[in-house]
Amino acid sequence: MARARLFASLCALVFFLNLARIVFAPLLDVFIAEFGIGEATAGLIATLAWIGSASLRLPTGWILTKVPRHHVVIGSGVVLAVSSSIAATSTTVPQLMVGAFFMGIASGIYFVSANPLLSELYPDRVGRVVGIHGTASQIAAVIAAPFVVLTLLIDWRLSLWTIAVGAAAVTVYTAIVASRTEMPTAGEADRDFVAGALSEWRIIVAALAIAGMASFVWQGVFNFYELYMQSKGLSPQAAGTMLTIVFAAGVPAFYFGGDLADRLPQVPYLLGIVGAFSACLLLLTAAQGFVALIAISALIGFVVHALFPAVDTYLLATLPDSARASAYAVFSSVWMLVQSLGSFVLGLFLEFGFTYDSLFVSAAVVLGTSVVVLVIIERAGWLPG
Repeated sequence: MARARLFASLCALVFFLNLARIVFAPLLDVFIAEFGIGEATAGLIATLAWIGSASLRLPTGWILTKVPRHHVVIGSGVVLAVSSSIAATSTTVPQLMVGAFFMGIASGIYFVSANPLLSELYPDRVGRVVGIHGTASQIAAVIAAPFVVLTLLIDWRLSLWTIAVGAAAVTVYTAIVASRTEMPTAGEADRDFVAGALSEWRIIVAALAIAGMASFVWQGVFNFYELYMQSKGLSPQAAGTMLTIVFAAGVPAFYFGGDLADRLPQVPYLLGIVGAFSACLLLLTAAQGFVALIAISALIGFVVHALFPAVDTYLLATLPDSARASAYAVFSSVWMLVQSLGSFVLGLFLEFGFTYDSLFVSAAVVLGTSVVVLVIIERAGWLPG
């Protein structure tokens, strides 16, 4: 029961941490009006949250070889509460940027420490707990825009104050519950960061080979999804609705995707998801009409979001106790860096004159080809599992 309460508190904390990464996007037009800045500066504020999320993942992995997992998790909640307060009280753009950056840092620290902790709390149900935890995170992505709209009826700062107060309350509760919970001892064996990561380089490379390109493509697709929908003739409002459908489909995807990761052979399951995502990209380029676009938006959202709990389960359930946090931190850092470049690369090709359809078809072909190659490698027994 104590572990169940701790798990519930982590689901609440990850909700606020993911909301903190996403909340800036719907606030950009408010920042432009409030601070008199241009689109580039406003966009940099949102980007800083994601840069922050990636920046300290590797150092956090080293910290986890010295400090218990739950202490680092609680620390991430403290960082979020303080940085959200800084952003909420900002009177200058640099102060707002600092707040956004450290709000992102809080999420990066959290994910690297919480995911290994979850796998060690429930070693027999890694996929299920990772899926439920991811569902809580995904709900934040779905409600971010309407949440900001509601707070704007009073003051835009209310959205950031809500995150600060919510994070503080949940962090205190998590600390209390953790102090009353018998923590797993598996992490005590992970005491050499470099040696631990190097010893498991094969599974890190395998996970990146399977999921890296797919997440890179997805980062570009979803960031340009509204513009792509508009290029298909939809109004801006309808295009925004399509993106909401994509994220909403991710809520059940995390739950069922994590559950299936426990039941199915992990490497074939991951390759099946990437192959299905490739097929969805082809269907997306062929879809015409409002109803068809709703259907493919829901499908692609479900398929791609199932990838995230599946790859976490693959790593966390396969890595030994002696290297779990170290190796996962390395994977998470590289994976975040790889996918963060997706939007920039897609935008670059668009500026060169390529069309959305040609780029998405090309990406689908590359992904499909990589799946075929990886299936051959897996059949030969060269992929760790």
